[in-house]
Amino acid sequence: MNFAGRPNPITNCPLTAALAAVGGKWKLIIVYWLVESPQHFAGLRRKMPAISQKVLTQQLRELIADGIVARKQTGEAPAPVIYSLTEYGYSLLPLLETVRQWGRLHLVKTRQNPIAPPQEIAAEQATHTVNEP
Repeated sequence: MNFAGRPNPITNCPLTAALAAVGGKWKLIIVYWLVESPQHFAGLRRKMPAISQKVLTQQLRELIADGIVARKQTGEAPAPVIYSLTEYGYSLLPLLETVRQWGRLHLVKTRQNPIAPPQEIAAEQATHTVNEP
């Protein structure tokens, strides 16, 4: 699939291109739910009750523009629309899993999940060691 995508805020910068595509509060969460299965708009709203209809619509439009999500009309209006990940969208799975694992460790470190078993904390820390200069 060839698509134009949205403009990169800093020309030729891969980090800003990635953050423009999947950054923000909701995009990776939307991708997470679409990995599970294709969803109707209302299904996504039920899974993310804190997101407004306007913001969900905007985020889906941006994910579609970047070729990450596909929108399929199931019939004539007002038939439901189904959102699903594209093949390109599935390429985000390793990133999604890494962010999820880091988030679990962050919850423990910031004591937002104080009941995590010690072996789970040790396992998370062992898989996320960084050699600092």
